[in-house]
Amino acid sequence: MFIKLIFLFILCQILKSSSQILNFTYNGFHPPTDISLQGIATVTPNGLLKLTNTSVQRTGHAFYTERIRFKDSPNGNVSSFSTSFVFAIHSQIPTLSGHGIAFVVAPTLGLPFALPSQYIGLFNISNNGNDTNHVFAVEFDTIQSSEFGDPNDNHVGIDINGLRSANLSTAGYWDEKDEFRNLSLISRKRMQVWVDYDSRSHRIDVTMAPFDSDKPRKPLVSYVRDLSPILLQDMYVGFSSATGSVLSEHFVAGWSFRVNGEAPMLTLSKLPKLPRFEPKRISDFYKIGMPLISLFLIFSIIFLAFYIARRKKKFEEELDDWETEFGKNRFRFKELYHATKGFKEKDLLGSGGFGRVYRGILPTTKIEVAVKRVSHDSKQGMKEFVAEIVSIGRMSHRNLVPLLGYCRRRGELLLVYDYMPNGSLDRYLYNNPEVTLDWKQRF
Repeated sequence: MFIKLIFLFILCQILKSSSQILNFTYNGFHPPTDISLQGIATVTPNGLLKLTNTSVQRTGHAFYTERIRFKDSPNGNVSSFSTSFVFAIHSQIPTLSGHGIAFVVAPTLGLPFALPSQYIGLFNISNNGNDTNHVFAVEFDTIQSSEFGDPNDNHVGIDINGLRSANLSTAGYWDEKDEFRNLSLISRKRMQVWVDYDSRSHRIDVTMAPFDSDKPRKPLVSYVRDLSPILLQDMYVGFSSATGSVLSEHFVAGWSFRVNGEAPMLTLSKLPKLPRFEPKRISDFYKIGMPLISLFLIFSIIFLAFYIARRKKKFEEELDDWETEFGKNRFRFKELYHATKGFKEKDLLGSGGFGRVYRGILPTTKIEVAVKRVSHDSKQGMKEFVAEIVSIGRMSHRNLVPLLGYCRRRGELLLVYDYMPNGSLDRYLYNNPEVTLDWKQRF
C-alpha cells in the first residue's frame, strides 16, 4: 500500500512537471490544428494563418485553444516562457498599411470587445490602460498614433494592459557587427520574431531578423518587469491584428511556444509561401485618360487664371486723393461698360474734339445716360477733366445738362450725363434742314 502511494505521488509530480513544460510547434497551420479563429481570421489552403483580409475596420484573432499554465498557484510567480514566429504584412499601398499585428497573452480565448484600427484588436476606448485587463502583448505597429506615444509608423513595442508601450524601438535588428539594420514591417517579406521572458531576472526580450537569418545575439527591445501581477495562473496565447482604412493582409507562417524553456526552432523550409502580390491592373482609361484629363485641367486652370487677370485689368480703375470729395458721384467702369453694351458703335451718339459720346442704360437704376469717353489724344487733359467735374457737377441750371458722375480708368476719362433724347442744341440748329427758326426763337 505504501509503495502504491509513493508511485501515485511520483506520477503526480511528473504530470505536474510536464504541465509546466508545455510546448507546441506549427510549421504552417495545416488542419487539424488547435487554433481558434475569431473575427475575419482564416487559414489559407496552403497553411498560412491569415489574420485579416482586404476588409476595412475589422479585427482578426487566432489563439491556441488550450489554456496554458503560467503559474504554479494563483499568487505564484510567472514561469519563464518563449515563443518564435514568422509573419508578413501585405498592403495594397506600398507605403501605407493598417494597423499591424501583435503577439498576445490574454485571460480569454480571443478579445471580443476589442476595436480595430489603432487598437490593433487588443483593447477598446474604455479598457485601454486598465490594470484589470491582465494582457501582455508585443505589437508590430505600422501606423503612428500620437495618442499612444508612437515614435513612427514602423515600430515594435512591449505592451502591458494598454497600447502606450512600456518600451519600444523602430523595427529592425542588430547584426554581427553590432550595427542596427532597419526592417520595414510592410515590405511584404517574411520576418522572424523571438519573444523571451526570464522569470529570474524578469527580463522581456524581443528580437527580430529577416526570414533567412539566425537569431541575433542582441535583442531589439528589452524591458524589465515582473509579469506575476499581470498574468493569471492560466492564460491563452495567440495573435491579434486589425485593419483601418487601408486594405492590408496580415499573415503568420509558423509559430512555436514553450513554457520553462526556449521555443522550438521552426523549420523554415517547411513554412508555406506567401501569396504572390499582384497589384491591381490599371485600365487603359487610367493609363491614357487620366494623364489627358490632368493635362486638360492644368491648361484650364492656366486659362482661367489668365482670363480672370485680364478681366480684372480690363475693369481696373484709378483713384486719387482729390476724388474722395466726389466719391459719391463716381461710377465703376464695369457699370458703364455694361450700360453701353461695351461701347458699341450702334449706341454712339456723336464724337468731337473731346471724344465720343455713347447712349447707355444703367443696369441698376435703368436710367438712360450719355457717357462721354474722352479720347487718349484729346487736348482736354486731366486738369480740364477735373475742372469740368468740379464746376459742372456743382452747377444746377435748366439749360445745362446735369452731370451725374464720372469714371477714370487707365488714363481714360469718362463723364456721365443725363440722356437728352432730342439731342444737342447745335444738332437742332444745323442738322435739321426742315426746321427754320425765326429770330424770336433764336433769341
